[in-house]
Amino acid sequence: MAVVMKLLCFNSQRFYPSLLTSISSSSSSCYQRAPPLNQGLASVSDISFVGCVFVSPIAFPRRKQPFEMHATVTETEQPKWWERTAGPNMIDIHSTQEFLNALSGAGDRLVIVEFYGTWCASCRALFPKLCKTAQENPDILFLKVNFDENKPMCKSLNVKVLPYFHFYRGADGQLESFSCSLAKFQKIKDAIKLHNTDRCSIGPPKGIGDINLEGPSPPKEKPADSSRS
Repeated sequence: MAVVMKLLCFNSQRFYPSLLTSISSSSSSCYQRAPPLNQGLASVSDISFVGCVFVSPIAFPRRKQPFEMHATVTETEQPKWWERTAGPNMIDIHSTQEFLNALSGAGDRLVIVEFYGTWCASCRALFPKLCKTAQENPDILFLKVNFDENKPMCKSLNVKVLPYFHFYRGADGQLESFSCSLAKFQKIKDAIKLHNTDRCSIGPPKGIGDINLEGPSPPKEKPADSSRS
């Protein structure tokens, strides 16, 4: 309990009788008592004393300490850049079998395969542009292949530099492949314009279930007039 002590100090000053009667006899005191009030004092001015009176301690409840609020904020971990996707037409590939299944299930759709490395600065710089292209072309299937997770397959497909791209379509199989950076992203746009043309069914998939990962067949050459950088 917090204790407040009130100290009254005075010297030969007028003092009202009512105040004297309010001082408890149990209070600590160090003053010269005046004669009793019932002995016919001429006036209250006859009451003269020097000293100090310690009024009995007044107890007040201790003020409660302000409570502290501890809020736990859970930070949602943002996906790493290579874990992001542009939509349902962009798929992560984790194995050779997934790669073959995705190509086989694409039918006549154009398939663009990006081979990338999580440590590759060029891959990271190009990736937002690739995502935007995927959003603009929902009819194209984009496959993302992590080089470090699929080294045997990547080496068998002759992927030696990153980022690297393969283009596939239905019965035509692999159409072309090339390396590309952000500065040369126009190569991807040109390849899309060349290969993503409307056509009737081109028959059963070719070169998908029978892809020879030990030595893939060379891709078709792209016409010279469409190879702008």
